[in-house]
Amino acid sequence: MTAGPEAELGFCMQAIGLRDVGLRDIGLKGDLANSDRVRPCSYGTRGSVIHSSGAAILVLLSFFTFFTFGKHNAARADAPLKIVAFGDSLTAGYGLAAKDAFPAKLERALKARGVNIEIENAGVSGDTSSGGLSRLDWSIPDGTDGVILELGANDMLRGIDPVVTRKSLDAILAKLKERNIAVLFSGMRAAPNMGATYADVFDTLFEELAKKYDTVFYPFFLEGVAAQAKLAQRDGVHPNAAGVDAIVMGILPKAEELIARIRTRRGS
Repeated sequence: MTAGPEAELGFCMQAIGLRDVGLRDIGLKGDLANSDRVRPCSYGTRGSVIHSSGAAILVLLSFFTFFTFGKHNAARADAPLKIVAFGDSLTAGYGLAAKDAFPAKLERALKARGVNIEIENAGVSGDTSSGGLSRLDWSIPDGTDGVILELGANDMLRGIDPVVTRKSLDAILAKLKERNIAVLFSGMRAAPNMGATYADVFDTLFEELAKKYDTVFYPFFLEGVAAQAKLAQRDGVHPNAAGVDAIVMGILPKAEELIARIRTRRGS
């Protein structure tokens, strides 16, 4: 009886020590893949030819698998890091040209250091932590490697209960963790006129959440900028272009820490 392709390949797999490997395990489809397991068979007059042909097939399959997955992994390692800056007007760049907004300037600073990166501006002026939570899912697209989370300033300015702020930020961080997205979490501080009681609760919630979710943490987004007239716009609140430069320089080491975490996850 003439041996079919299944018997011939089964023979070869047995001959090179793959007796217990299913045909599906090496990526074959169709009728061959429906074979349960390779069956014992003995060398016959065609044994040496079949053995050589089968071994060649397995080598080609192995090479194809290695090449395909290796190429995919290399492409991912070389792809730009996808970061979303997710916040309020401080992220959006209120009163500034798009090129002077925080995400754009941070992207340029990191590229100047040799980082292949794209930072999307997902800041919305006037947004609170609750507002951020409500738009999180559609603001953070699939394929995002990391998020710079900056929310809470408007909660404070509106006198929103810090318990509400904590709950919303906690939910945001939980969702990002569930999606396996690395986070650089930036804190905020209460203005002096909010009083010591409010400030004690508000100021500490950011660090506590950062520890809970093991994020990269930058304690105060406006470090070195708040209350500095020369770094603020006419409203005395929002940073001007020079103020954004100061923010970028302050947060840059933490941004690099975020990038290091992403690269570790990528294996690059």
